[in-house]
Amino acid sequence: MGLLSSIKEFLFQPSEGGGDAKGAKTSQHHQHNEFSIETQPLKEGGSFRVQGWIRKDGKEHHFIRADQSHSIEGGHELSLFKAKQCIDQMGDTLFK
Repeated sequence: MGLLSSIKEFLFQPSEGGGDAKGAKTSQHHQHNEFSIETQPLKEGGSFRVQGWIRKDGKEHHFIRADQSHSIEGGHELSLFKAKQCIDQMGDTLFK
């Protein structure tokens, strides 16, 4: 699956309450320190790429990483780990 196809798939999938073919939710919400994290692994072929949003006080940072998992559950775990790592390392400077 190419980058353009991945972007199209991402843009036209529901952000909440949706699911993959096995019924898993495509979006999960978490809290870390004072930040809200939404994980939504991006399906690419047979794997799921790390993706999510970090929000605080009306500000938002969208991230996509090269890391991939073979399951959506693993994609959520990896996305959450990467988001927490980003928050711990950068804090509020993440939004600059």
